[in-house]
Amino acid sequence: MTLTLPTPASPLRIGTRGSPLALAQAHETRQRLGDAFDLPQDAFEIVVIKTTGDNRAMIDADRPLKEIGNKGLFTKEIEDALLGGKIDIAVHSTKDMPVEQPGGLVLDTFLPREDVRDAFVSPSLSSIHDLPQGAVVGTSSLRRRAQLLNRRPDLQVVEFRGNVQTRLKKLADGVADCTFLAMAGLRRLNMTEVPATAIPTQDMLPAIAQGTIGIERRAADGRAAEMLEAIHHAETGQRLAAERALLAALDGSCETPIAGLAEISDGDLVLRAEVLRPDGSESIAKTASGAVADGADIGREMAQDLLSEAGPGFFDWRQ
Repeated sequence: MTLTLPTPASPLRIGTRGSPLALAQAHETRQRLGDAFDLPQDAFEIVVIKTTGDNRAMIDADRPLKEIGNKGLFTKEIEDALLGGKIDIAVHSTKDMPVEQPGGLVLDTFLPREDVRDAFVSPSLSSIHDLPQGAVVGTSSLRRRAQLLNRRPDLQVVEFRGNVQTRLKKLADGVADCTFLAMAGLRRLNMTEVPATAIPTQDMLPAIAQGTIGIERRAADGRAAEMLEAIHHAETGQRLAAERALLAALDGSCETPIAGLAEISDGDLVLRAEVLRPDGSESIAKTASGAVADGADIGREMAQDLLSEAGPGFFDWRQ
């Protein structure tokens, strides 16, 4: 069957959230597709969709995300539009994606992974180690919160939600001494003016799939499948197979402090993972390696080891 390519008169519709970072990711997707098939930019239409998470972020900006819902807050409306045929593909930050997609949808395309590290952001300090006793740290991430309190139980952690620009304004207003962002987001937004220091993954293991753009499609859409195959980055997909299998087996959500990173070195896949009590009082970390093709099995086996060592009630939330 001959591939029918989109045209300016009948463009491929790319669904996305409307934040600056989400739009940057949609634009990157459009550029890669255009380059792969020698198409003009107007052969694609970027469709902005407001999600429940975007609405609640404005209304409940200071409420912890765990009180509002899970990762589906940032994807449901986009996936509904995809299932309803209003858009042809959907671009996501993969770390925001549930590990299971709704029936009829597939998440199997990943662009080359950006910097996976967290960024320490402060106008006056350069690292976590510089924070004075009892310093105030702003973050909405349960993972970062737990990791910080595990290393530095003296710190005060306050809720710090919103997009990159919102969080930087809160920092400038003195709400906290520092905050944390993803290096990938800063790089994609070309925000070189932000006072950010990359944190080595040995000091702060990142979120599952951090730094990765994932593209979702309808399972029955052959044209989208063929076009997306042309821009899929195989190594990123192999790494995420291990990380997302780990997350799925741990039943991970926004309410669970889980960190994980798969890397490929000398032909082998190396997976590191950390689970923490929500209050940071205990951390369990493990490393496993094996054949790249066995990444999903490695992730699932590691999850079982972590759950066995953690025992029941490990992830119970205690404010």
